[in-house]
Formats: sequence, C-alpha cells, structure tokens
Amino acid sequence: MSWNFFEIFESVADVLSFVGSLSSDVSDDKRVKIKKESKYFTEKLSSGLLLVSAVLLFFVFKDPLPPENYAQTLIVTSLIGLAISLVLFFILYTLEKYYFKSVFQWLLFSGSVVLFFISVVWCVYFKSGIFV
Repeated sequence: MSWNFFEIFESVADVLSFVGSLSSDVSDDKRVKIKKESKYFTEKLSSGLLLVSAVLLFFVFKDPLPPENYAQTLIVTSLIGLAISLVLFFILYTLEKYYFKSVFQWLLFSGSVVLFFISVVWCVYFKSGIFV
C-alpha cells in the first residue's frame, strides 16, 4: 500500500475544516453575551499587570542595589524585558489578538506589559541570586 503525502495532508485538512465548522455554529445571542462579559477586559488586564509590576518593583528597590555597573545592569535588563514583551506582541499580532478599540487601550496595554516584563526581569536578576 503506497502512502501519498498529499492524501494524508488532504484528509487532515478535511478533519480540521469539519471541526472548525462545528465551532462556528454559535447563535447571535451567545455572541452578544460573550461580548458583554468581556467589555473591559483590556483595562482589567492592564490594571492587574500594573499592580503586579508595582509589587515586584517594590521588592526590587526595597533594598539598595549592588553599586557595581548599576546603570549598565539596569539598561541591559530593561532591554531584555522589552525584547520579551516585543516577542509577546508579535505572537499576539500573529494570532490576530493584538487589536484595540482606541489608542488609549493600546498604550495602556502595551505600557503595562512592557513594565511587567521589565519588573519580572529585574526581580529575577536582583532577587534570585543566580546572576549576582
């Protein structure tokens, strides 16, 4: 029995299209209800990230930081946090989840994610003791 790669690929695509068609049969009433439940999702998520960032930054700056290469360390760890957040933004954009109704939502979400990842990297760097 000869296995053709394109036949296998076609059967997998048929199964996936069938499964996808089953999930799209949601009525309009359920769509409106789902939309109403997540009305302020972006603002709530951004507020939560800002709150967690504030707590992490408090833990980092509670004690004095090591004096050697202070500015260079903060700049490098900030760039690492920025790079991680940019990767997250790219993944969200690829999954078509990075869209906002207003510029304020976009700035609030992006700023809180960047601050969150910078504070996580600072907390890991300064408080874990792995790098110091």
